[in-house]
Amino acid sequence: MLIRQSDIILPSEITPPEIYRERRRFMQGMGALAAGAALGSMEEAHAGVKLAGVRASAHTLDEAKTPYKDVTTYNNFYEFGTGKSDPAENAGSLKTRPWTVTVEGAVKQAKTWDIDALLKLAPLEERVYRMRCVEGWSMVIPWVGFPLAELLRRAEPTSNAKYAEFVTLNDPKQMPGQRSRVLDWPYVEGLRLDEAMHPLTLMAMGLYGEVLPNQNGAPIRLVVPWKYGFKSAKSIVRIRLVEKQPVSSWMKANPEEYGFYSNVNPQVDHPRWSQAKERRIGEFFKRDTLMFNGYASQVAQLYRGMDLKKFY
Repeated sequence: MLIRQSDIILPSEITPPEIYRERRRFMQGMGALAAGAALGSMEEAHAGVKLAGVRASAHTLDEAKTPYKDVTTYNNFYEFGTGKSDPAENAGSLKTRPWTVTVEGAVKQAKTWDIDALLKLAPLEERVYRMRCVEGWSMVIPWVGFPLAELLRRAEPTSNAKYAEFVTLNDPKQMPGQRSRVLDWPYVEGLRLDEAMHPLTLMAMGLYGEVLPNQNGAPIRLVVPWKYGFKSAKSIVRIRLVEKQPVSSWMKANPEEYGFYSNVNPQVDHPRWSQAKERRIGEFFKRDTLMFNGYASQVAQLYRGMDLKKFY
């Protein structure tokens, strides 16, 4: 599947938030939600609902945040279509309750977590991260979540655990994009275990202080800010700790263009375009792409001695 780069983000490409929100409310109904201690006693999570008890984090940026309407209407989420506006238009069919996340594989304590229990697993933090897409556009997003390490430690990884494999929901009834063969479903991604345990690696359950919208990967997604956006798997249902390097969905679809590491690196071009520049959503002119998306001081040591052009 070829991904085309667009140099200019046109306003006409972005669905007005009032349209997709009303469509979503109509499709899902106006029932109440359940989200444990963070959301009270309601029964189903909807975008626009505030998350309680979110604390500030040291992981923030002195940069303008991308507006909420852009973050939630300009997305890559092929389970709901390949167009940038498709997820916001089609994701209302996703039901985020009931939902469970299983942690299994090379662990001492395999466990299946209810999504509401995960809300209580660790204090929720707002972390403002740069996010860079392989296609050349970027955003600054205030995610709400907890470090993935908090979840993995509770499973007690064994000495055989070298990698973490993330598997997302596979349900074409809820995810109409899965009726196409654009990828081999379910969507699978992977990290080296030290990457997964890194303090920056986040399990996000919200953004802008609200419950994570469906089109952004509800009810729980991975966020790895120093890697290209497709590494941050959405709507996760299973995490497997394994000894051998997983084969991710994009590696399987096009191994010449998508490697396992997928670190943001302006010195390594995509085969069909340069990665040296990027366009921040909302800006006209391009800016220089930063090594590791600007997180080199925190993560460069993970790759000391590696040939980053070979291990792209």
